[in-house]
Amino acid sequence: MNTLKMILALGLLCLSSATVQAVEIRDHHKEVIGKDCKACHDQGIKQFPSDQACQQCHDVDELAETTARSEEDKWQNPHNNLHYGKELPCQECHGEHKAKEPICSDCHTFKYDKHKK
Repeated sequence: MNTLKMILALGLLCLSSATVQAVEIRDHHKEVIGKDCKACHDQGIKQFPSDQACQQCHDVDELAETTARSEEDKWQNPHNNLHYGKELPCQECHGEHKAKEPICSDCHTFKYDKHKK
């Protein structure tokens, strides 16, 4: 009986520590989001945020203008590129709780020093 209680207690401890780890928020969002997970997780806590959730604060046209390159390299813009235009889902390159490499780096040597993973 005591063994069963110990196993249950350890299981609950593991579950609670996994929940605590998921609360890590990147510095550039802490002030805006705080601890309101539903501000971004509009499809449920266990789902990635929708692009609409990101676009409540981030305008795609402004992002494309900010990350624009010279005319010669214009299609290397991560927010308006040759393959996807402005339609690439945000989650393909950006992660809030865990850093991500941009999908472009699968084929290209994409370098943008200001990328917020």
